[in-house]
Amino acid sequence: MSYLDVYSEQLTASTAAHLLRRVTFGPTNSEIAEFTGLTATEAVDKLISNSTYAASPPPPVEMDETRPNAGQQFLSNPYDATRTYDYSMYIKYWWIGLMCKQDGKPSVLEKLTAFWQNHFVVAHSSVGDYRLVNRYIRFLRANALGNFRTLAVGITKDPGMLIFQNGSENTKAHPNENYGRELQELFTVGQKDFQGNDNYTEQDVKAAARVLSGWQVPNYKKAGSVSTDPAFNLTRHDTSDKVFSSKYNDTVIRGRNDNTAGDTEVNELIDMLLRHPEMPKHICRKLYRWYVNPNVTPEIESQVIVPLATFFASSQNDFAITPVLRKLLTSQIFFATNNIGAILKSPAEFMIGTLRMINQPIPNITTEYAAFFKVMNYLYWNMTTMQLSFLDQPLVFGSVPYYQTGFSKNWINGTTLGLRGQHSDGFVVPWMEIKPGQMLGINFIQRLTALQPNFSDVTGTPPISIDVVFKDFSKNLFAIELSQSQQNFLIDTIMMRGIPRTSWDREWNAYRTTPTDSSKRNTVVSRCQWLVKHMFRMAEYQVF
Repeated sequence: MSYLDVYSEQLTASTAAHLLRRVTFGPTNSEIAEFTGLTATEAVDKLISNSTYAASPPPPVEMDETRPNAGQQFLSNPYDATRTYDYSMYIKYWWIGLMCKQDGKPSVLEKLTAFWQNHFVVAHSSVGDYRLVNRYIRFLRANALGNFRTLAVGITKDPGMLIFQNGSENTKAHPNENYGRELQELFTVGQKDFQGNDNYTEQDVKAAARVLSGWQVPNYKKAGSVSTDPAFNLTRHDTSDKVFSSKYNDTVIRGRNDNTAGDTEVNELIDMLLRHPEMPKHICRKLYRWYVNPNVTPEIESQVIVPLATFFASSQNDFAITPVLRKLLTSQIFFATNNIGAILKSPAEFMIGTLRMINQPIPNITTEYAAFFKVMNYLYWNMTTMQLSFLDQPLVFGSVPYYQTGFSKNWINGTTLGLRGQHSDGFVVPWMEIKPGQMLGINFIQRLTALQPNFSDVTGTPPISIDVVFKDFSKNLFAIELSQSQQNFLIDTIMMRGIPRTSWDREWNAYRTTPTDSSKRNTVVSRCQWLVKHMFRMAEYQVF
């Protein structure tokens, strides 16, 4: 059986959770229940279809409640240099909010957009102009499931990329090779093939730079300007022929001396790169590492990457992204047991996934912008301390664990492991008020009360047992099922601290009898907090 054959079994809670963890930043229990019983094909089609719903969210708004335009969108207004940092942050928070919210329709869109954002990196701290940051991320979201040719052409002329990779400084008199190199090394063909052979030459970098000369961003950081469109300036363009190496079959891109030169030569350059036999492999290899397993063995290369790349580049598919994603996410290899729990959670899967698993309500960005800001600010800076900064990766290569040897293991080190525990504790012991009457974190009493039938009928209705409580708090929490001995340890040693389990019955009934007694309340809440804090810190919770 081929690794890319369709996984034909109906999804269990475990396999549904696996799919949802990989294609979103973490599911809720209700989403897992909704997808349980579907086939892989039905589930993935639903996740793709839901992307249409997610494609047109409300815009970012001013989130400083002291300003006169608080709660109003700002992107259609003229450029305001005094607000560029804040507005760039609001755009980041807007996107993180989309990752969190999902509105009951989990989709592939945000996780796939994050893939492309880490692939075609543009960092806001280098660009500065918040309008370019917005245009860039919206372009990626709009084309994430489209065609790779469209993505490659569009990102090449994207104003944010032109600034970030110095493309706006690339002229015939002073060629800048930055983007011509990264377009090949990172974005399309890859630096080397699987055997370690170079995929392009320095001649190809120089020739690509000449093709790309002449593009500018006229209104970059221009006070009072509205348009952010790029512009092609023929007087800055190298109009001579561009000759590429044997790596590209000695292709010649003919120089033009008219205003069509910019678009025409970019299109021909991208078409040439797409014809390189390593281009589809490079993209499919990265998709496999993102969604399935960071470790690409020779067997995976030959049995998964090569046939998937052949399909990607086929005349039938013509570099369409959705069919490739569907084939990968519905495959036998995706659901293989050894691939479940095979990736270390990034700070996003850890923080956003935890937020979603505890069913934390997400404030409305338009009507509750101050509360929305608090939640997203908390998530963003906690993720940043753990070395993930959305829209601001440290290098053009992206975040370190997505490209360095070891891949996702690089999310964990002596500093970040401690920070993970510290940040997850914040969800267990609520301390931050989001808005009056709502804290960030688990409301244990509310959750326990929902589990207890006839809460006030202490004499007539038995208390919920410790096993019921444990089952509820650990439900779908781990990608890899805990052993019975681990479960016993969590209940007896962590939660009950060595005293008999029956003590829980007495303590919970004592609270039911006198729910206004803070001491009795704290007793049951503390036991639950000990349990959940420990589970969030377990090695098994760090993988997905």
